[in-house]
Amino acid sequence: MVPVPTRMTAAGLARAIRDGEYSPTEVVDATLERIRERADRTNAFVTVTDELAREMAEEAERAIDEGEPLGPLHGVPVAIKDLDDVEGVRTTSGSLLFEDRIADADSPFVARLKAAGAVVVGKTNTPEFGLGVTTDNRVAGRTGTPFDPDRVSGGSSGGAGAALGDRLVPLAPGSDAGGSVRIPASFCGVYGLKPTQGVLPNVSRPNAFANHTPFSTVGPMARTVEDAALSLDAMAGAHPRDPFSVPKRESYRDAVDRPVDDLKIAYSPDMGIYPVDPDVREVLEEAIPAFERAGATVDAVDPDLGHDNEESLDAYYTMATVRWQSLLDALEREGFDPRGDDRGHLRPYLVDLIVDAEEPTTREYERADVVRTRVLDGFADLFAEYDLLVTATVGTTPFPHGEEPEAIDGVDIEPLRGWALTQPYNLTGQPAASIPAGFVDGLPVGMQIAGERHADADVIAASAALERRRPWRDAYPD
Repeated sequence: MVPVPTRMTAAGLARAIRDGEYSPTEVVDATLERIRERADRTNAFVTVTDELAREMAEEAERAIDEGEPLGPLHGVPVAIKDLDDVEGVRTTSGSLLFEDRIADADSPFVARLKAAGAVVVGKTNTPEFGLGVTTDNRVAGRTGTPFDPDRVSGGSSGGAGAALGDRLVPLAPGSDAGGSVRIPASFCGVYGLKPTQGVLPNVSRPNAFANHTPFSTVGPMARTVEDAALSLDAMAGAHPRDPFSVPKRESYRDAVDRPVDDLKIAYSPDMGIYPVDPDVREVLEEAIPAFERAGATVDAVDPDLGHDNEESLDAYYTMATVRWQSLLDALEREGFDPRGDDRGHLRPYLVDLIVDAEEPTTREYERADVVRTRVLDGFADLFAEYDLLVTATVGTTPFPHGEEPEAIDGVDIEPLRGWALTQPYNLTGQPAASIPAGFVDGLPVGMQIAGERHADADVIAASAALERRRPWRDAYPD
């Protein structure tokens, strides 16, 4: 008996549609019904595109009936983060300034998902302009983790994580400039990969070079590693308008089945510099032997990565300030006045970031690049000996809305993101994924798996090996 569509993976749905066990309209109708029934629980969606989804599903059925070649995601529902454009659908970016903005073209990765046959069913929630590691805004409100909606889903792809974890959709790509794919993947118990910079095109305008300060990229999010790899295959590849994009090197889906006997894994739950809650450490300790059972070599290490948490955060914030100032300039070019009449339309924290923030001097930026280089060299030294580094994704479990942690295990931290072990990889552009590792008091814990640049297939292979030995598909609330 074929399972109901909303309990199936993207890969399973694609096979069922090709085999005639489900039609695209049946799949989309079931998906939209579940979104109607449950979306308010976590507030995962900003916009549900019922009419567009049904039109796309009908077109997918016509292609089947007429014997046309079918894409790898033919008829599979997908949700798009509300920072990215779907032609004819509003993109609010979580801001009152863009509450009624309608996109006139697809973002490049959205166009590629459509070309692979995917059906867009809606837009997922994000903090205003994606600036935040929890998800809340004045357009749609806050988004909670499916495991406890009173707790944060992470950000900035928090709507995507919640939509996946509550089985509203099988695919929901995010974007990651400091952990925005991996943090919600950890807090929502799903899989999220920040690929090597350039693997997925990110056509930014008016500044085509904005995505290097720090490195920012779209990344696949799904409930299974195979689904993430399938969507990465569909989205990856060079784009003439992205100066950082690179040609596709390999099949990421093939990496899912690859043996890991030749992989050497370094394991450090805290990366040597971050506080991690003892309960989170315990979950990781229970999960790490699965790599050895899969055939990989695992060594516990205490790495010297050439920087500490404070240095890494300071460098990250210096570079991010440049990005925030670019956002201010972009808003002014569009006719908004964030310093004057439109100031009240922005949330106060965003005013602090993009309007009242001091711009770094060129000397401060250069000093941040020196720290960034030390981070790069520290990882290069480690990856000269090991293929992958496994750590916690974040040092804590999902916390209640508005109660960012100020300390972990007795160590004071910067509350906005001092608990995330993610931003170093946005300084270097290396691939890093968050994979479900277990639970603490019913709340999910993510494990971060990272490799050197262009070792995305290694990260995927190790992720799939862990999933085969510690499957989590039946752990979602329903």
